[in-house]
Amino acid sequence: MSKYNTIAVIYGSDSSEWEVSCRSGEYTASRMDESRYDVYEIFARFGKWSLVAFRKKDSMRVTFPEGARPEIDKNDFSVNVYGEKIHFDFVYIMQHGTPGENGLMQGYLEMLGIPFSTGSSFVTALSFDKYSCKCYLRDVEGVRMAPDAFIRKGDDVDTFCRETVSKLGLPLFVKPTDGGSSFGITKVVRAEDMPAAIRYAFSEGPTVLVEKEIKGRELTCAAYRGAEGIQALPVIEIITENEYFDYDAKYNGRSQEVCPAEIPDDLRVCVQETTKKLYARLGCRGVVRMDYIAAEDGLYFLEVNNIPGMTSASLVPKMVRTAGMDMREFLNGIIENSI
Repeated sequence: MSKYNTIAVIYGSDSSEWEVSCRSGEYTASRMDESRYDVYEIFARFGKWSLVAFRKKDSMRVTFPEGARPEIDKNDFSVNVYGEKIHFDFVYIMQHGTPGENGLMQGYLEMLGIPFSTGSSFVTALSFDKYSCKCYLRDVEGVRMAPDAFIRKGDDVDTFCRETVSKLGLPLFVKPTDGGSSFGITKVVRAEDMPAAIRYAFSEGPTVLVEKEIKGRELTCAAYRGAEGIQALPVIEIITENEYFDYDAKYNGRSQEVCPAEIPDDLRVCVQETTKKLYARLGCRGVVRMDYIAAEDGLYFLEVNNIPGMTSASLVPKMVRTAGMDMREFLNGIIENSI
């Protein structure tokens, strides 16, 4: 018997990733168990939250035209549908970027006492900020990280660039600390290009992380909490046609995603065990993906993806399929084993 009956899948966001978020949310809602749950799809962007579609158990999906979507009552996170007031037992958050990955949505739901699919507001805020997350994980045994530097909007950009290039060398990756889908990222190979890269990253957020390039194989692995505790999915190797795994490579087919990765068993075990270790250390919930570079001197942790993409072509669904799991059963497990 299910713990929950009425599930809200919330997607869209206030960030540049909002369209990717919609695709992820629609896919997730479509794969939820129609025999267990009533599923309601909510689009949320810049404070306007409305019901896009719903599907009752063992029934067809009903959609609303854009101009006639019922609005969500934010006082209690409910919606009125054809005269019936719907309250949600559980929220599956599929918002890439703010407010779904930086703790704001989680904080709102925590105040209302509604369970949800991700880590707590603290965990999501901490792990979404790339620099803060690295600082928190620096003392985890066996976890290597690229040398880095950090700048906040309003700091002296030119001085920071000179000092950082002198300290870290080139090439460098410049990225917003709180972004995803490679928005705002630049690979800098010439010192004179550094200030423009910093300012470009500031277009996505108020703080920027600069990291020394680590050469090696790009690997990614997801973990989740199942009935038997924290489990790791198969490892994927990303082989991009571009200079790095940018937006074009991610979403326009300019990369190969080899699943399972053709890597030695000891490296595979290292990636999966590290992923489970970091998942536990951070206090994650739901499905979370970790990115790495396997270099000659060891495995380097890059970042956490609190709410990884969940389109049919995304990495986590590929891992689930490779593991021989049915997506409906996988999502059942995420929902029913939530804390």
